[in-house]
Amino acid sequence: MYRKIAGWCADHRWVVVLGWLITLVGLNGVAGVIGPEFDTSFDIPASEAARGFEALDEHFPGAGTAFGGSIVFQADDVNDPVIVEAMTEVFETAAGLEQTSIVSPYSDFGRAQISRDGTIAFAQVNLEPEVDRNTAAEIGRVIRDEIPDIEGLRVEIGGEALAEFEPPESELIGIGFAIVILIVSFGSVLAMGLPISVALVGVGVGGIGALNLLTHVMGIPEFATSIGLMIGIGAGIDYALFIVTRYRELARQGVPQREAIVSAMDTAGRAVAFAGITVVLSLLGMLTIGLAFVSGLGIAAAVTVAFTMFASLTLLPALLAIVGSRVEITRWRGLISAGFVAVGVALIGLDLLAPGLVFVALGLLTLVVGLFVGSLKRNVPHRAEKPIRETAFYRWSRQIQGRPWVYAIGGTLLLVLLSVPILGLELGFSDEGNYSEETTTRQAYDLVADGFGPGFNGPFLLVAEVDGPEDVATVQQLAALVDADPGVASVGQPFPSNRENPPASDAFLIQIIATDSPQDTATFDTVKRLRSDVADAVEGTGVEANITGSVPANIDFSTYLSGRIPIFFGAVLSVSFLLLMAVFRSVLVPLKAVVMNVLSISASYGVVVLVFQEGWFGGITGIEPAPIEPFVPMMLFAIVFGLSMDYEVFLLSRIREEFDRTGDARLSVADGLSVTARVITAAAAIMAVVFGSFLLEDDRVVKLFGTGLALAVIIDATLVRMLLVPATMELLGEKNWWLPKWLDRILPTLNVEGSVDHN
Repeated sequence: MYRKIAGWCADHRWVVVLGWLITLVGLNGVAGVIGPEFDTSFDIPASEAARGFEALDEHFPGAGTAFGGSIVFQADDVNDPVIVEAMTEVFETAAGLEQTSIVSPYSDFGRAQISRDGTIAFAQVNLEPEVDRNTAAEIGRVIRDEIPDIEGLRVEIGGEALAEFEPPESELIGIGFAIVILIVSFGSVLAMGLPISVALVGVGVGGIGALNLLTHVMGIPEFATSIGLMIGIGAGIDYALFIVTRYRELARQGVPQREAIVSAMDTAGRAVAFAGITVVLSLLGMLTIGLAFVSGLGIAAAVTVAFTMFASLTLLPALLAIVGSRVEITRWRGLISAGFVAVGVALIGLDLLAPGLVFVALGLLTLVVGLFVGSLKRNVPHRAEKPIRETAFYRWSRQIQGRPWVYAIGGTLLLVLLSVPILGLELGFSDEGNYSEETTTRQAYDLVADGFGPGFNGPFLLVAEVDGPEDVATVQQLAALVDADPGVASVGQPFPSNRENPPASDAFLIQIIATDSPQDTATFDTVKRLRSDVADAVEGTGVEANITGSVPANIDFSTYLSGRIPIFFGAVLSVSFLLLMAVFRSVLVPLKAVVMNVLSISASYGVVVLVFQEGWFGGITGIEPAPIEPFVPMMLFAIVFGLSMDYEVFLLSRIREEFDRTGDARLSVADGLSVTARVITAAAAIMAVVFGSFLLEDDRVVKLFGTGLALAVIIDATLVRMLLVPATMELLGEKNWWLPKWLDRILPTLNVEGSVDHN
């Protein structure tokens, strides 16, 4: 099948290229006209918070949701009639917007939203859960446009939902670096350009065009685009790079062009397809969690990876057929031009637009001038290729294989040491105190904390439903019970659902302010303690009480995911083990792969905990300590475990190929490593920079993903592939390829090695 697809794409090269370009322009054109409809909400699993929100909707519509923001203002006296009139107009305008409700500090329910000294106040902006990211951002813009220009009045807009979202540009840094590392590694501008072009087309079609259209069909968070971009670009370059490397290897052996393309696709292409499908399946495994928010993240990333993989398997052979032998030719004008463009692209990614455009222009100018200047027309001399057993990677492998126990134990201990911080992992949602200090979101957060205390940035709501007037006393006792808790700063008076006749109310609402910030571990403990105490207090009465709000909802969400993470991990590991066993016809090779992948992922988790949860290197990174978002470990695991299959399959398939050819279990490891190490190193360096560049973004979750992925790739490509793999394979020798005969008979055969036909 692979040979037929590759042959057809090579023979109909221009049809394939034109088809991809039409799809790229068409999809993005339609998506641009329609516009995306991202979902900023996340569905809450069945829990106390969910029951509380249902009671709120029934008895206190508009009183509070898990989704919204705030209008925070400061003046010498917020009760000044001029201030009151001006801000009331702002609140009325906001309340008039669709799917929006306002709790004004000048209303009966919002009186506690004015600080004791009367200098700071805020209005709560509640949005319906169905509001998409664009609508929420538009609501924020409308509110900002309505801010009155009154001397001495300061107004800030709080809440992540109302924050302005800046599209990521840092991936351009990774692309600029990829240009440089590919040219340095492979000495060819075209060999560099093909993987980058294929990755960009695949991401452009799947990660931007198709994904934006998909937002109209299912709920997809907006930052899923950023995650899709970093995964798609990194994986796309990797996939195309593996195939181009194998094509060049065959072409240098004298294999005719078309056959070299077909054979490259039948070998490296198979490995790419297997690795890509593994990534997609790992990501789609997140659908089993049963939450639309998590499913949206998994589907968005899976769609992007699928399109980049498909581009590598179809567009790349067409491009190879077009460039042919010129892939080995680099002229000085192309080399110098590529250098200028790489610098320019990286500068644009660093928000230095003007100098970046200058360098890009210099690159284009060099290409034009090079058409007329003789010295720039000349070819760059080829570097002499060393025999594989004279390369540094071959010597490295033999060094590791010479002392396998030392390197195996040392590498494992290092991974375990890096994994230790996981024992202190705290899952939870970071609050808006992690935004940049220059943003209005962060300034609103700080104003509320200064005027009311940190707990006001995440109030709880106790909704007490009663059977009759006889339960009113129990509700009053609940308020006193909550107020006595050491983690509570203040408690509002029970607010009746029937204001005209409170004893006839069927529900009461009590606002609770914690002493600590929403993301503080102490706040999580307070919620759990209050829920237990309240449940005990209402037992045997006619009162049904639920503590809800954004912070309790986040706690319930985290608890729900925490209970499902081990199941998800176990399912992915089991499926991966079976797939690898079917591919390599071995029990020990896939078992080692699973164990080492778990160690490398856990090591990257450990460093993420130190940086993002404990705040290590915060002065350099600008990251403040906060809990780790509960969906991040699951998402990182799905992505990293899938991506690690790239290196696993590419390396082990070459080792197995050498073993089948020579029958030497030890030399086949060194030979396979020496052939693949350069491309694995280059691919890992590119992915690490592509992922790591997202550390420069403002969004904490995007930073977290980028850092976690970059660390995992670095650890996997160095400690695992270059150290533990040769060491453990040396220790096991021919036992690496042991498979019981009965198991061999029932296992399906998955061939990722293909065949190379030189005839």
